[in-house]
Amino acid sequence: MLQTVKPVLTKVVIVAVLAVMITTAAVIATATVSNDSSDEGVLLSPMNSMVQKYSLDPDKYLTEFNYGRVSTMPDGTTLREFTLIAEDVQIEVSPGVYFNAWAYNGTVPGPTIRATEGDSVRVEFLNKGSHPHTIHFHGIHAGDMDGVIEWVYPGGRFVYEFTAEPFGVFLYHCHVNPIEEHINRGLYGAYIVDPKTPRPAATEMVMLLNGYDTDFDTENNFYTVNGVAFHYMHKPITIKTGEPVRIYMINLLEFDQINNFHLHGNVFKLYRTGTILTNYELTDMFTMSQAERGMIEFTYKYPGMYMFHAHKIEFADKGWNGFFNVVEGETTDGGVT
Repeated sequence: MLQTVKPVLTKVVIVAVLAVMITTAAVIATATVSNDSSDEGVLLSPMNSMVQKYSLDPDKYLTEFNYGRVSTMPDGTTLREFTLIAEDVQIEVSPGVYFNAWAYNGTVPGPTIRATEGDSVRVEFLNKGSHPHTIHFHGIHAGDMDGVIEWVYPGGRFVYEFTAEPFGVFLYHCHVNPIEEHINRGLYGAYIVDPKTPRPAATEMVMLLNGYDTDFDTENNFYTVNGVAFHYMHKPITIKTGEPVRIYMINLLEFDQINNFHLHGNVFKLYRTGTILTNYELTDMFTMSQAERGMIEFTYKYPGMYMFHAHKIEFADKGWNGFFNVVEGETTDGGVT
């Protein structure tokens, strides 16, 4: 009888938590409305009614890595070429709530750029937005590739070229003043450099932590992982018992001094910035300041629904919350772990 009741109770608890959080989000949205479209949801911070509306897909973003257009240079170096386009867009940041954003390639966060240490990276940047923008990559590069002085005005183009080094978890973002507004609007993404000797096999994910100040009072109204508030509460991430999981985690939250990640029912190996292969911290909490990042690895021993969230409860109540749905995994001989 107990086994039958437990799944039912789990679903009831999840529904109850969601109801409270979505109610909170609805109150926030109502309080910050600056334009209303009853047929298409609430529109926050209107800029231009002609901008294109995009539906963000946190599930796709979670496991999608962009390795670029790959070729080999005369000296044998691998060349990876990417194109990033800045645009003015409307995005749905919470169910029925739209925000006028600035985005790379129409999505917030922008595409996850991935290379191997020593690769040559070439990024063509096109500005199709209404404001000047740049791309500033964290990592090692020449001064004229830094994306700070070389503003790209609407209709402009710039090509960034550098060697991918060192290996680790990095990021990119617009560096035009006021920088906090360009980041708040959505101009950022993950940049991962793999070591030349690959890491052990694992199910890999990217979690980029962010927020949205929708009424521009320098206080965030929504908090998310991968762009949409509450998404992984509605759609838990399914993994298997015994399955190695590796998450590249980046904090790009503006206006709040810290952000963090807490994993329920488990501990993880934390490799800060991902720039070392051996030394790690064993913990269930990872606290980051702006632009801080790291790599975490874990496996689950028991099946069940396990929450992950910001341990700053205000952030969790306003969207930064989710679940792992851990199911029994099969072994190579057909048994279960």
